[in-house]
Amino acid sequence: MARRPLPRILSSGSASITRSREFARTAADNATDVLHPLITITRGLRLLAGAGRQKWAATPKDKRGPTLFLVAACVLAFALMPYGGLIALVTVMGAAAWTGRERTPVKTGPDEAETARLRSLYEALVPYFSVAEDPGPLFSHGGDWEKAFSGYEFDGDGRLTRLQVTYPAYFTDSEAASRARIERLLHAKSGRGREYHFAWDEEGNRLVMSVLGALPTSIGAQRFVTAPGETVLGFTDGDAVQRTVPVHDGDTTRDAPPVVWRTGARSTEPHLLVIGQPGSGTTTLMRSIALQALQHGDILIVEGGGTGEYACLTGRDGVLAVECGPAGALTTLEWAAHETERRLIAANRARQAGHPVPDDIRRPLWILLDRPGVLGHLAAADGRRDPQELLQVPLRHGRAANVTVVLTDQFDGLDTLGETVRTHCRARVVLGHCSREQVESVLGTEPHTTPAADVPPGRGYARLGTGPVLRLQVPATPDPYDEATGEAERQAVLGLLPERQEPVVEAAVPAASGVPEPVLPRSVTVAADGMAVTD
Repeated sequence: MARRPLPRILSSGSASITRSREFARTAADNATDVLHPLITITRGLRLLAGAGRQKWAATPKDKRGPTLFLVAACVLAFALMPYGGLIALVTVMGAAAWTGRERTPVKTGPDEAETARLRSLYEALVPYFSVAEDPGPLFSHGGDWEKAFSGYEFDGDGRLTRLQVTYPAYFTDSEAASRARIERLLHAKSGRGREYHFAWDEEGNRLVMSVLGALPTSIGAQRFVTAPGETVLGFTDGDAVQRTVPVHDGDTTRDAPPVVWRTGARSTEPHLLVIGQPGSGTTTLMRSIALQALQHGDILIVEGGGTGEYACLTGRDGVLAVECGPAGALTTLEWAAHETERRLIAANRARQAGHPVPDDIRRPLWILLDRPGVLGHLAAADGRRDPQELLQVPLRHGRAANVTVVLTDQFDGLDTLGETVRTHCRARVVLGHCSREQVESVLGTEPHTTPAADVPPGRGYARLGTGPVLRLQVPATPDPYDEATGEAERQAVLGLLPERQEPVVEAAVPAASGVPEPVLPRSVTVAADGMAVTD
């Protein structure tokens, strides 16, 4: 059955009603725009009148008379002044317009979603911060979370960026396990994927959790403004250290907070141990240290991996040797041990004679050993001694002889490090994505930050001696001979390399007729300057 059309009067009537509504809405909007100043002044007069009534009600009765007399005197003064009435009217209208203006409402507390998040976090902390014997618990199911959370901040997405927690005095905040449980809970409840810093105030029973920003990865290899004996391991948070150095970050120059490692005779941490995951940037850190050490000293490089990561340093001024094989590594380390002893004897004789220490003794010598565990395994397979045994003299007496040892290895080779290495390498660095237990096994204590979800190369933690654990980002120092290296980074590293050594050609001495040529003792040349170690 066909649908019957609506009567003409109904269809035309609905259209006219719609047009009438649109006209009324437009007229109301125009009237609001025209009358907006009047509405603002009226609102301001109402607010001023209300404020006046509150002020009059709050005035004591014995002071109302003088106040009324003062107001009457002001009115009389304006009335007697030329144009006083006009001035008073303009002043009142201006004050009313300023008071009645539309203001953006100020947020004075958390909204509904933020309140629900804080209450959920409070309820999750109840089992950890409450005991049955407490007559007035600060944390209880259904309790007041505002008493426990004295400060909080949220970002634009409604996630916590800062939280200050007040906990009861009987909580065992001096135990690392108790603190770790609270930190893991807050990390999980506040949102993963970010790094959190936890500052425990054991004296005031307060915990402050804050979100840390990502460390910049755009700082590359360059000359850092440091004194002799100072090495920049990387960069950290601005509030973690009390020093900054100017750095080139892209096309700009800015101040960055460095992690400075001090070596030399007065250093309390003369040797460094670097542990990391594969591809975490341990070789990058070693190259960065080598480039900085070549400014004031000589270096020996022993590479256990045999991947040629340090080929760019071969034959450069100040580079005494770059060894990859077990035989060459043992010979180089044996020479380094003898050189350390020679430096000690020469320095002792100079001091006994009342003379200054010779310049060759004062010039720093760096021993850079990469993957000693691999070298030890290869040496054991060939029936040779462990290269770490030859490091005992440089590690124990290197500070007095101005000899510095830097070792890098991976976590799978951590068990192969000897007791001498663990004892004397008091400056530690951990790179890569690691658990809190792995970081503690190297640094001796857990960091006060949560592990990052996305770890770029060169990202980790550093601890110098018994100091605090610092976040660390190593400056990008890639292999310039690697095809995957960018052109800008390649030129930056090549610009820091010393000049190549000129080969020394010795003239052949003809043997006299009838006289046998003397047989020289077998020697292994370690440096290009003619220094040799005899068997």
